Amino acid sequence: MGKGGEKTQNVGPMKLDHMPTEELRKWAKQYGENSEADRDVLLKSLNGLADGIMDKDRPANNLPLAWPPPSNPKFSLKTIRDAIPAHCFQRNLYTSLSHLFSDLCLIAVLAYGATWIGHSSLPAWSGYILWPLYWYAQGSVMTGVWVLAHECGHQSFSESELANNIVGTICHSMLLVPYHSWRITHGKHHANTGSCENDEVFAPYTKADWGMEEMREAPIALAFGIFKMLTVGWIPGYLVLNVTGPKKYAGKNANHFSPSAVFFDPKDYWLIVQTDIAWIMAFSAIVAASYTYGFQAVAYFYLLPYMITNFHLVLITYLQHTDVYMPHFRGKEWNWLRGALCTVDRSFGPVLDHTFHHIVDTHVCHHLFSKMPFYHAQEATLHIKRVLGEYYMQDNTPIARALWRSWKDCQYVEDEGEVVFYKNVK
Repeated sequence: MGKGGEKTQNVGPMKLDHMPTEELRKWAKQYGENSEADRDVLLKSLNGLADGIMDKDRPANNLPLAWPPPSNPKFSLKTIRDAIPAHCFQRNLYTSLSHLFSDLCLIAVLAYGATWIGHSSLPAWSGYILWPLYWYAQGSVMTGVWVLAHECGHQSFSESELANNIVGTICHSMLLVPYHSWRITHGKHHANTGSCENDEVFAPYTKADWGMEEMREAPIALAFGIFKMLTVGWIPGYLVLNVTGPKKYAGKNANHFSPSAVFFDPKDYWLIVQTDIAWIMAFSAIVAASYTYGFQAVAYFYLLPYMITNFHLVLITYLQHTDVYMPHFRGKEWNWLRGALCTVDRSFGPVLDHTFHHIVDTHVCHHLFSKMPFYHAQEATLHIKRVLGEYYMQDNTPIARALWRSWKDCQYVEDEGEVVFYKNVK
């Protein structure tokens, strides 16, 4: 006997069998399932979504599926933009450069401080604590530089395209990122967010892609999958192998370092060559430094913080668009504004939010207005929230918990259907 008072046929273990039928209907409606179906049908249709539904840390509701938005709230891109003060859209080169200068000074201070690790005045064991602290702190500040180069790619660093591309090329090359290559594909991500077929990064696997291999759900397998994503998911995973890219690139040249890659137009050819040259120059500088100062010194001062930067980059990007309450769309159900809202604002805490230039806690604003400079995004977000109402997604789940939930519960979407949510196998 189900808690709703109806008999439940023996259809195997149903995770939500304890839930009253009316609550099942509420969740079925939120996930686009038939909310008027019998209890047995509801249990079966929601079973792959059940772990996400039962998660106590998740937001109370999914991103609403009603589209166009109903009269309360009723909004368009214009009404959202009109609600934001005009000065929030103003880009200033000197303001942006001041933030970059601040980051570079902090990087220099941290590197200088690290030269004292192992000094005879410190306990012999102190290096085991101080080096990891340095790696994490330096990698976090370097992530901030990465975000400022990302601003350049969106042309939000300043009103000068030339200045943006010069600063972006230098800063991203220092972090071994192919600037124009990434800029072009990242622009495609912003143009196709939330599309199952066309989103450029963390495109969802389908049920057929994933299979029904329950061994993947063993805790050790889940932990290894997270480790692999956060260490090699950026390079070579995405930049070279297109591991998290859309299926339409499968079997094609999807290498960001190749001027003839499938996602570049012929007009982009020499920009990619220019980017590759800058990347090779940066990599050569690292090799030269290793020859001069020793590989261990370069690893300790640069390469390990660089790994932390990549760790943050993948973690941030993954959690911005992957969770149990976030839909993806196919065909006529997708449009740009609906897709742009398929992201969520989170917080890494006040220190890291500031260090990352608020790319995490104002990401909804960023997807709506990617040319808005980050230093106005917090103010703009206050106005965006008032206009969007329940269409604004914010998640206060602790980051580690959110990562585990998303990796465990967001494995695939159904092969068919124009509005789909992530499910898991087990």
